[in-house]
Amino acid sequence: MELYLFRHGIAEDAPSGSPDSARELTDEGREKVADVIRLVRRAGTQPAVIASSPYIRALQTAGIAAKEFDYDGEVYRLDSLVPHGTPERVWSDIRDFAHEPSVLLAGHEPLLGTLAGFLLNTPSLRIDVKKAAVIRIDIDVVKAHPHGVLRWMVAPKLARSLSDV
Repeated sequence: MELYLFRHGIAEDAPSGSPDSARELTDEGREKVADVIRLVRRAGTQPAVIASSPYIRALQTAGIAAKEFDYDGEVYRLDSLVPHGTPERVWSDIRDFAHEPSVLLAGHEPLLGTLAGFLLNTPSLRIDVKKAAVIRIDIDVVKAHPHGVLRWMVAPKLARSLSDV
């Protein structure tokens, strides 16, 4: 299974009295998300499933990904993908998609950085996942504990610099 860990794009500051979960992407955030998706699509990426944190900015990121990939399936909402979620809960949810060849997960830091380490069976590994960055990790066998292989990571600056190539 190919797993794509996709951090949401730049989001607005939370208005006073509004929950963090209601923050939306800025125009710049939307542009950077689309830039990254266009680049990884050119590299042959096509998720069979897209899932997202229930937070607005992650759902918007997943929606942009769905549009750019011409994905017409359901965008699944996974409560495990919230910023304070645990890698173990996300892994439990991922295992529900074990029959799928590729899954894109739209989420947040610090979860995605720790999830990457967990999936690579190196829980002490710390990965700084920038906003609108995507990481590909391949899992050969979906079982109790993951043993993934890091294939690549694309950050928005790289996507933008390669967009004219």
